[in-house]
Amino acid sequence: MQGAEVLVPITIFAGGFAMIFGIVYLKTRENLAMVEKGMNPKQRYNSPAPFKSLKLGLLLLGAGLGLLTAYLIDTNVLRNGNDSYHYQHNIPFLYFSLIAVGGGLGLIASYWTEKKEYDRNRNLPE
Repeated sequence: MQGAEVLVPITIFAGGFAMIFGIVYLKTRENLAMVEKGMNPKQRYNSPAPFKSLKLGLLLLGAGLGLLTAYLIDTNVLRNGNDSYHYQHNIPFLYFSLIAVGGGLGLIASYWTEKKEYDRNRNLPE
């Protein structure tokens, strides 16, 4: 190794060390700031997220239904019995757009479910 070739491994090692040091340093500063405000830093990761599974499930359900709808549209509506059409005019935009629409509808359904549950729990007497 001669000249600039020597700098590549040194730069990679120094960059990796600086990145790890920066992450640890910032995490420590964040924990100290939380302790100063009277918070427990370990409770940050243990907070319950009751609707996280619902949101993910509805997102994947919507994306799957969007993909199924795109497949059915592609095979039954656009082909019209012509098998060579699919290989000549593949339309990936239909698949991607309907996956996004289905995922968005799943997230909207998740929002409505969470809002209904929140409103129901808010109106309960304590």
